[in-house]
Amino acid sequence: MGTSMKFKAAAGVLGVLTLAGLAAWVYQLVFGLGVTGMNNGTSWGLYITMFMFFVGLSAGGLIVASSASVFHVAEYKKVALPAVILSTVCICLAGMFVLIDLGGIQRVWQIIASPNPASPLFWDICVITLYLAINVVYLYFMVSKKADESKVAIVSRFALPVAILVHSVTAWIFGLEMAREGWYSAIMAPLFVVSAMDSGLALLVLSLMGLNKANVFKTDKKLLSNLAGLLAACIAIDGFLVGCEVLTMAYPGASGAETLAIMATGATAPFFWFEIVVGIVAPFVILVFAKNRERMGLVTAASVCVVLGVLAKRAWLLLTSFVEANVAGAPGIIAGSSSAAQATGTDLWATASSYAPTWVEIAVVVGVISLGVLAFMVLSQKLLKHNRAERPSSADAEQGAAATVA
Repeated sequence: MGTSMKFKAAAGVLGVLTLAGLAAWVYQLVFGLGVTGMNNGTSWGLYITMFMFFVGLSAGGLIVASSASVFHVAEYKKVALPAVILSTVCICLAGMFVLIDLGGIQRVWQIIASPNPASPLFWDICVITLYLAINVVYLYFMVSKKADESKVAIVSRFALPVAILVHSVTAWIFGLEMAREGWYSAIMAPLFVVSAMDSGLALLVLSLMGLNKANVFKTDKKLLSNLAGLLAACIAIDGFLVGCEVLTMAYPGASGAETLAIMATGATAPFFWFEIVVGIVAPFVILVFAKNRERMGLVTAASVCVVLGVLAKRAWLLLTSFVEANVAGAPGIIAGSSSAAQATGTDLWATASSYAPTWVEIAVVVGVISLGVLAFMVLSQKLLKHNRAERPSSADAEQGAAATVA
């Protein structure tokens, strides 16, 4: 794929999309966050949705890679390097979405100058920075010409708990919001961790298949089937935790009945049901059968469903709690500008919020994702081919040993 026309064409398209996203972000910086669909009622939108999504996607790769050393899963060592590359790219994209969501990015240095340890947002910044550092160190030890398996093993023992912690802290940003009924739940952290595992694992499977097709890195069918089996188990746990949360909210007299109604029949219902049907039921039914896990077309379809389903989950988890403003007894929230309200004669106050991403947000998101895909392509081409050239595969080693004995 290195110098092929297909690679150059793909890189060119991704580069153009990245530049378009950069231009849209500059437009946002000039005219402010008012150019997005966010407002007083919905203060977090597409950017934070994608932040949650990519934090989760980064989990699968690092968990698989670290499990190879921590739990001595020899098969996973074969895909540890592409897994760490994928994890590193995803966590970088997640951090970018946080910075993009800031209205005054020029003041980001104040996070370091005047931190607020009482805020879960500060914890999240710390663990994401630590997570990125571990990914970079892990990657360095794996591709270095003086690579040492013992050093990789040591880093992996830190990587696994940090991978779980980074998703837990992200979940606590929502789970500790007492004023938001749909977020304030003890199950939020486990729900984030397991959905991160299944979406990240699904993306890893898709990436390995893509690298197979591009002749950059070969993964045998048996290992892909093994990863698909692990994915089926993660999907089942994810579905169980969603069921626990829904049952608690639906129980007669429970306080979450209104939130559940919004999820199941209200504004965020399409995202909720898409995740249940497409993101959980369909891929589990496919992957639970061993014979289906041998068919790479079905594994690909199931993995795509999981990734899209978790993206839908991030949307309904975030937006459901914004639909109804928690301003009981008050006139509501300011829905727009006072000048516009006076000009049109409309009521300035609203008790319900509405949100839809603008072209600016969509262009920025497409640009960031394009940058991530381009980075993964380039890093895979450089590191995987270099690694393969520097170190003989196990099969090559066995052939060499056999030749020596002969």
